[in-house]
Formats: sequence, structure tokens, C-alpha cells
Amino acid sequence: MRTPIMAITAGAAVVALAVTGCSGGAASPATSTSPAASALSGSLEFMTGTSVDSELYLKYEAVTKEFTSANPGVKIELVPSSTDHEGEVKTRLASGNIPDLWMTHGWSLLRYSEFLAPMPDEPWAKDVNPALDAAMRDKAGAIYALPIDVDVAGILYNADVLAGAGVKPEDIKTWEDFTAACDKIKKAGKTAIYTAGKDRWPTGLFIDWIAPGAYDQAALDKQASGTFVPEAYQVALDKVAQFRDAGYFNPDYSSATSDDISLALAKGDTGFSFLMNFVAVTALTYNADAKVGFMPIPSATGGSPYLVVGEKNAIGISKTSKSPDAAKAYLSFLAQPENLTALAKAAGSAPGLTTATSDLGGLQSSYDAWVGKTPSLPYFDRVYMPNGAWDTIVSTTEGVLTKQTSVADAMSKVAGDFDKLTAKAKG
Repeated sequence: MRTPIMAITAGAAVVALAVTGCSGGAASPATSTSPAASALSGSLEFMTGTSVDSELYLKYEAVTKEFTSANPGVKIELVPSSTDHEGEVKTRLASGNIPDLWMTHGWSLLRYSEFLAPMPDEPWAKDVNPALDAAMRDKAGAIYALPIDVDVAGILYNADVLAGAGVKPEDIKTWEDFTAACDKIKKAGKTAIYTAGKDRWPTGLFIDWIAPGAYDQAALDKQASGTFVPEAYQVALDKVAQFRDAGYFNPDYSSATSDDISLALAKGDTGFSFLMNFVAVTALTYNADAKVGFMPIPSATGGSPYLVVGEKNAIGISKTSKSPDAAKAYLSFLAQPENLTALAKAAGSAPGLTTATSDLGGLQSSYDAWVGKTPSLPYFDRVYMPNGAWDTIVSTTEGVLTKQTSVADAMSKVAGDFDKLTAKAKG
């Protein structure tokens, strides 16, 4: 488990470097996939961690086709994610049926490094955004995944919906401001907050977005050291219950997917969503004229609004892959500046390598407005919760949102699992 001081420092650096990338990265010459690329052979299975209709998956398809055309001896199977990428990866690792490559969704070092081949000497390793070093490199400096992008996120919004309700995103500084805005959006006949119950995992992001701003530094230090601080954590669940009771959520929550969130943002059916920027990127494919963006998250302690940051779309190679040379050549191909620029753009984030250029399209104005000028905090579950807690985070938050679980019962479950998982991690 990372210390909060290291993680927060890393987060701030991520944001600063992302801004530099937005002004144009250093476009170095494309590197060869391999000195003997045409001689490459093997079969690779790549668990992409993204849905089959996402912009990122479509870009993976295009780039992969280009690679295999140049290397006909290599076959690559792209596996789209269902609603539970983390669970699928855990099952594959436990069964020994391990894919050659998988998207590590923020856990290349802390959760998966024992299963991944270290890649400190790959040609792209020296170009990794330095802000990711604390999260992705071990004490010896080894890195276990190629970072496609740097995850920088806030609360997504549709600017036209907000304007129609008389709301300006830059005026939302506190949770009181936010709920007042939601009331106005609801009164205007729109859904205030759209989220996805069918996919399930987006529900856990209410904790990742709200909880970091409910703790002061002393509480963060205490929780990172293995002692749960329930009063601060409960603030996030209380917010979910407040949003629920106020009628802010979409009525079709149970059947909605993350793609439905993109559609709602594209069509102007919702004001806000607590999700990563890829949802906004997808929304812009449905409606190129949609005015979507992201804004900082209010603090529950009276502090400044903040963004959340971390490792997201990164790809590691299994230690047990039967085609390691082909896998490394494939990652080197993805790491070429023009390819990584395109992949990061599809993910809606700044690139994970300094050699690529940020091309954020419709989200550029949000980056210009907030990134580098706003404090950042790391994803809460990756730093302040023990390994394995994500399922508990999702299920308890889901229970509160649907009113099937009281906040008190949810807190009891979170606290108990926190202690069990922390004890397990300590051996």
C-alpha cells in the first residue's frame, strides 16, 4: 500500500505534466517494432479492459491490424471487457489460465507485479511520464506495464443542460453548490446525475470521487497505515443516500450501462456523471456538437475542489506468456508516438509517455481550465483501501443507492472487510 504523501505528490505531478503535454509533446521518430519484425511469430490474447463499442477498443483494433499486417506470423485476439474486468482478471489468474496481456486498471505494481514480466529496459520505459513513477515503478525502478494514458478525472457535465438550468460549473465550489445545481437541473426536467447499475462498477466511483475530500491528512495517514477511519468514509455514503433521496439519479439505474451515460450526456438528458473521461469521448462520437466537459470535485472538509488521478489504461505482459518477444514488440508498436497519441485521445486522457502528444478534442477546454491549476488526489481505493476491497466498495454503495442496504449496515460491512483484508495483507 502506498503512503498518502507519496500518492498525493505523484498525483500533483501527473496533473502538471499533463498540462505540458496538452501544448504538444515531443514527437520522436517512430521506432521499429523489432529488429527482425517480419520473423516474429506467436499468438497473443489481450484483455483490453474496455467495451467493444468504446473509442479505445476501436482504436486498439485499428492499431493491432496495422501491427499484424506488418507481422503476419503474430495473431492477436482482442478481448473486450464485460461489466467486471477486475473480476475476470482475478479469475484468470487464480485458475492459471492467464492471458498474455491485460489492462492493469491502476494495479500494475501493487496487485499484478508478481504475475507480470518487468520491462525496465524496453525502449519506451525511459519515456514514461515521471509522475507515474511512484505508482508504477518498484524500488529497483522496474516498470510492469506500458501506460497508455494518465487518468485525470472530475465530475462530467453537459454544459448546455447546466446553462439551461442557470448553472455554471465554475461556480460549484462546495457540495451545497452541487446539490443546489442538481435541484435546478431536476426542476428543468432533466436527470441530475446519471449512473450505471447494470455495469455495477461505476457505482463504486462515488467513493473514489467523494471520499478523498472527506479525509484530512491525519485521517488519510491513519487509514493508509491500516486503521479504518469510518467517520470520513461514511461522508461519501451519506452523499449517495442524499442524492438518492433527492431523486437525482436516473430512474433506469438498474438497467443502465456506461454507454447509456454517454448517450445521456450526448443528448442533453443529464447534467452530471461521476465517471472517467472516456465516457465523454464516447458521448462526442454520438453527438459531435455536445458540450461536455469535466469539473473539479467539491471537498467535504472545506478544502479546495480537486481532481482524481492515477494509472488507468496500462498494459502488462504475463510472465507465463509463450510469445514474450511478440508481446514486447506489440507494446513497442503501441508506444510509437503517433499510436500512443491516438490511443490516449480515444481514452480521453493525456498520454502516458512524454514522446506522445496530447490531443483531447472536445475535452481540451476542461483540461485548460482545471489541469495544473487544481489540487489532485489519488484514486481512493488504490491507496487507502486494502487489496480486494473494490467488490465491497461497489456492493455497499450499490446497496445504499438502491435503498436495499442502510448506510449503517453498509459501513459495518466496509469496516469488517477492511480489517480482514488488511490483516490478510500483513500475513
